[in-house]
Amino acid sequence: MSKRLDKQNKSSASLVTENKWQKLKQFTSARIALGRAGNSIPTSELLSFQLDHARAIDAVHKALDVELLACQFSQSTTLGSVIQGLPMVVSTKATDRMCYLQRPDLGRQLNEASWQRLVESRVQSSESYDLAIVVADGLSSTAIQRHALPVIEKLVEKLTTDNKHHWSIAPLTIITQGRVASGDDVGECLKAKITLILIGERPGLTSPDSMGAYITWLPKRGAKDSSRNCISNIRPEGLAYEEASEKAFYLISEAIRLKVSGIGLKDRANNDEHDTLAPSSTTNFLLSSQK
Repeated sequence: MSKRLDKQNKSSASLVTENKWQKLKQFTSARIALGRAGNSIPTSELLSFQLDHARAIDAVHKALDVELLACQFSQSTTLGSVIQGLPMVVSTKATDRMCYLQRPDLGRQLNEASWQRLVESRVQSSESYDLAIVVADGLSSTAIQRHALPVIEKLVEKLTTDNKHHWSIAPLTIITQGRVASGDDVGECLKAKITLILIGERPGLTSPDSMGAYITWLPKRGAKDSSRNCISNIRPEGLAYEEASEKAFYLISEAIRLKVSGIGLKDRANNDEHDTLAPSSTTNFLLSSQK
């Protein structure tokens, strides 16, 4: 039986005409150099596309395992020394997943019960918070389930060893059916100077688990998108955890130093590197390379 299958596979492979760009596939996950079988793409490529499409759909509709995530946060020794208590779990005005997808506006605001709960928790605490860290399922609960904890742990390690500022961090908040702007509500309720929200990004066909991070100075309901800084594509195959936490730490530190975020705050962490890479003349290298 196995010999027959091997023979069929070899026969099928012989029908596929490879693309000349085949060698470039090692540098990207994009669908390039698929080859062809007759007038269509090879069956293996079609099946691969269908599988990735199904994974993207699952990432959007799969519910975030809040209990597991909260347990992981509470058991983290890195977070336990800085962030006290269990994460607070709140919800937006979107009552279910279908409502969340059809009414983006409802996913941008906490419901009244969640708002009151956060306000009451703030009243009970006399501490002033520099930073509120928020986690929201967004459009990919898979991304949050996989990447939120390691990124937050690496960021907290940098904050605790910061010699320039002593950081006061609010209790972690988990939002279900949340969009980016829902983090503004959390920041306003807790009266935090900065909000960092980690959220699942819209899945791609090769990235169903991409996570984004948004930083906002003096967050409040109704804040504009131009007031935020974004770090995108956080995952092992994209922006690595260490690099993402380094960028987040830089932007948060600059936000509290300059008292601004968004279009008024630029990521200049690698400015020296960019300067050394800048061309020494205004000559177009494309034209100068032509003989």
